[in-house]
Formats: sequence, C-alpha cells, structure tokens
Amino acid sequence: MNTTEIFTSELPVGERLSIKRTRFEPKKVTGKEKRISIVSGIHGDELEGQLVIYLLAEWLNNNSEKLTGIVDIYPAVNSLGVDTITRGFPLYDVDLNRTFPGGANEFLPGQVVHALAQDVKGSAIAIDIHSSNIFLREIPQIRINKEYSPSTLPLAKELNCDFIWIHDAVTVLESTFSHTMNSMGTKTLVVEMGVGMRLTKAYGHQLLLGILNLMKKEGIIECKDDFIVREAFNSEVGEVYYLNAPKSGLFVPALDHCAIIKKDEKIGDIVDPLTGTIHATLFAPNDGILFTLREYPVVYEGSLIARIFGDNNGKN
Repeated sequence: MNTTEIFTSELPVGERLSIKRTRFEPKKVTGKEKRISIVSGIHGDELEGQLVIYLLAEWLNNNSEKLTGIVDIYPAVNSLGVDTITRGFPLYDVDLNRTFPGGANEFLPGQVVHALAQDVKGSAIAIDIHSSNIFLREIPQIRINKEYSPSTLPLAKELNCDFIWIHDAVTVLESTFSHTMNSMGTKTLVVEMGVGMRLTKAYGHQLLLGILNLMKKEGIIECKDDFIVREAFNSEVGEVYYLNAPKSGLFVPALDHCAIIKKDEKIGDIVDPLTGTIHATLFAPNDGILFTLREYPVVYEGSLIARIFGDNNGKN
C-alpha cells in the first residue's frame, strides 16, 4: 500500500490544497495487472463513498494475499468541499462534476478534475460513488448512460445494488467524471446511495460486498469467498415515476424508504403544524419500488417527494 499526492496547489492565506490516492497492489507486480479505481467525494457534502472506501481499504489490508490486480482509492477528491461541508468547489462555487475533463492550464477546479482523470486513465474499471443531497434518501443504485450501457451494464449487475437506472445521453452529462472516463476507454459506473452529509452503514456494507464480487469476477482478487449479490431492478423494463408536492408544508411519510408499494398506496401527508390540518395526501401512481424518498421534511409546492420504479400500468 502506498499513498501518493496526485494534485497540489497553494491557496490564499498560506494554505495548500492536496488530493491523494492510495494504491493497493500485489507483492509481485508484472505490469499486466488489471486496475480498478474507486472515487468518492467529487461533491464535498457526500460522504457515503468515504465509508465504502474505508471498508474496502480495511478488507484489502486484512486480505493482501488475495490481491492479484491493482486497486486505487480516492476518498476525497473535493477535499476543500469536505472541509467546508459544501457540494461545490469552494472559492469558485462550481460543481466539479460539471467541469470535466478540465485541463492543466485551466482555473483551479479544471486543474483538479484534469489531474484526477489523468490519474484514473488506464484503469479497466472505475466506480464513482455519490450520496444524495440532504433532502432525499436513495437506495443503492447505479446510473448508466445508455451510450455506454453495452459495456457497463454487465458490470453494474455484479455490484449488489437494488436498482440500475439507464438514462439517455444529455449534453450536461458530457462534463461529468463518468462520461469523461468512459470516453477514454475506462468502463465507469456511477453509484448513488443514502443521503447527503450522513453515513448509512448498511448501504456501505452492501456496496462493499458488490465491489468485492466485481473484483473477483474481473480477476482483481482471487479468493474462495462467495459474494452473494442481489438482482437489481432495471429501468429498461419499466418506468420511473416522479411524485412532487402539490402544496407547501411538512411532509410526514407513511412508508419506509425502499418499500415495495402498490398503486394508490399512501406515501404520506403534507401537513400544516400551525393549524393542525392536512394540506395534501400523496398516493402511489403505480406499483413498484420506492427508490427515492424525501428525507428533509419541509417542502414547497413542486418539491420532489418520491421516485418510484415500476411497470407502466399505472401511468396516466
């Protein structure tokens, strides 16, 4: 195991930005090893990935004899954002995941993402782990650009996530880490799970199991362990439904996150604490799985309350 600084820059008031990567590799390196890169913290307020990377590093430390490939971990790409509990890159107020591929002579955020992309380049596989924001909780899911799904979908099925969301190409996504790396030939998956500024231990262990399973299937580790993974729902065989708040107020959920629901089942109420009245009751528009649910209870008209994946028999 060795830790390397992949980018550094002097900052105002005598501080220094430092972004680091730790590499795990077998005792005898031949140069033919397959490499996987696990990236987290592109958004500074998303911490779920740091737990996953810690658990993976702990496993690798305790099972170094099983390692046959190379594992690179990048726990906190946006280290300034982590320090200041902000999604974007401080001082510039930009989203690093809308700044790729960047360049060595660009403004500071562009230099950061360029350094990351160049360091990850050459990996066979990359996994970019994100949390939701503070307003929503997400079940462990993988988001894939349809353009790259023929090569990435088989990998996604090994990652022990609950849902695989395949989306059409959108221009804004061309400036993301995943699009940049896929275009460079590194098969890259985006994992979204949990909630912003928090850790969900169960999800962390769930994804760890999936990463180990993928690494075993890809020959990066060799072991007799059986990593039993769940079969994910796939958006190609159903519809994603959005449920938005019709009124402002306090959202009180009636269901647990990740519930399997039926059409017309109650999702929750939007209430008014001042008058003791219910402004609106929300019901499921279709059968399916509740894969996104409002975490922060204060809502305004139009706020996203839930996303449900299911068949299209309930679609209006």
